[in-house]
Amino acid sequence: MNVPPVVLRIYLKFNHMMISTNFAVSNIKFENNEIILDKELSNLDSSVIEFSDILNRNNIRHVLISGYIPILFGKEGEIEYIDILIQNISFEKFLKLWLEIENSYECKNASDPIDAYNAYLKNYHSVSISKKGSNCPYFNLKIIKDEIERYVLKYRRIARIGGDHLYIPPIEMQISQNLSTGNEKEINEARFLYTLFKEKLDKALMDRYLKELNIPDESVETYLFGRLSK
Repeated sequence: MNVPPVVLRIYLKFNHMMISTNFAVSNIKFENNEIILDKELSNLDSSVIEFSDILNRNNIRHVLISGYIPILFGKEGEIEYIDILIQNISFEKFLKLWLEIENSYECKNASDPIDAYNAYLKNYHSVSISKKGSNCPYFNLKIIKDEIERYVLKYRRIARIGGDHLYIPPIEMQISQNLSTGNEKEINEARFLYTLFKEKLDKALMDRYLKELNIPDESVETYLFGRLSK
């Protein structure tokens, strides 16, 4: 599936400031388990790639979720933080990550790695990390806690941008999760992703997600213009 060029102006809300960014998504292609984007990297994309690379270097399996996904694919929007699901990691592995990033990043809700790990990560709460002296968004790290999140992490997809790559959820799951919130902003994001990818969606798989999340048929019909399978 080829998607025509889309030139966007995105207003990103960093640290209570509105920053205007322009970039272009000129092509989206599919190869096996990968979605390949031909786009100019925004400052946001570069920040996310940089942090994702740090997680990769520390062998922390992760997947980006929620509001950044539609923005990655060209939706206008505002974002203050990036949600990242990670595997269940030991304190030793978390400490290694902390020591690597502590000179460049800071934790917003804990002052030392023991508190961050025991009070937040192990209790399935997010640890919020931001880059020092930067208007980059926060990165909210959270350990997976249920079967749906385990599935998203296990069956993550690759979004490739030039020589870089990011891990994202199956698009079918992201759409279903957005619809399940009942939040207008996330429903609009679900509609955007559905419209963009509808020719490539696994319709039976998405229908299963919708049913597992107990999303009423009328909601699907209202927001995604009809049930995906009969």
